Amino acid sequence: MINFTHVYKTYSENINALKNVNLEVSKGEFVFLTGSSGAGKTTLFRLISAYDQASSGDVVVANYDLAKISQREIPYLRRKIGVVYQDFKLLKDRTVFENIALPLEILGEKDSYIQKRVNQMLSDVNLEFKKYKYPAELSGGEQQRVAIARALVHHPGVLIADEPTGNLDPDLTEEIINLLEKVNAQGTTVFIATHDHEMVKRRNKRTLCLHQGVLSEGGNDV
Repeated sequence: MINFTHVYKTYSENINALKNVNLEVSKGEFVFLTGSSGAGKTTLFRLISAYDQASSGDVVVANYDLAKISQREIPYLRRKIGVVYQDFKLLKDRTVFENIALPLEILGEKDSYIQKRVNQMLSDVNLEFKKYKYPAELSGGEQQRVAIARALVHHPGVLIADEPTGNLDPDLTEEIINLLEKVNAQGTTVFIATHDHEMVKRRNKRTLCLHQGVLSEGGNDV
């Protein structure tokens, strides 16, 4: 599902965000990515979602070779990926419902299906009573849950999430991870960057660690 082979990402002569990264995440896996701030986690996710390109090496996601992908193909790749951004990227002039519905609108789904599916996602993230609110009217944790619902609404084959529980209290963190595990059990590959080492330990999933751009198995550097 996700394959990196000898991948480097260099932003200048002295800044190597990723160094010789080799990675394979199989279909249906649930993987945590740990590492301190600036370790390269966000860069890795930007490469997976084709918002950036590797300086060298091969990146293949959902059978797309991202070194050779055309601009015309990128939207089709992104239809197979759900992304939860660290800064949420919610549209300020759209309600909670409208933000979550956006991927389905882009796909041209019928209004009746959009209504049903978005309401289901609102229930899953406990935001049924906020559906007509705007992002500015929500707490940080509520905005985060909207972003998660939007990322999952179109049944992506891969979900990548950059600190999806970073602004949530422990109870909500457990609810969101339970939701992501449920989605994973239904076949979605889940790849999560997190600083929450206690949560990682409780879940006992495959864990990768980035340290100064170098990827290794294990999650001690959080």
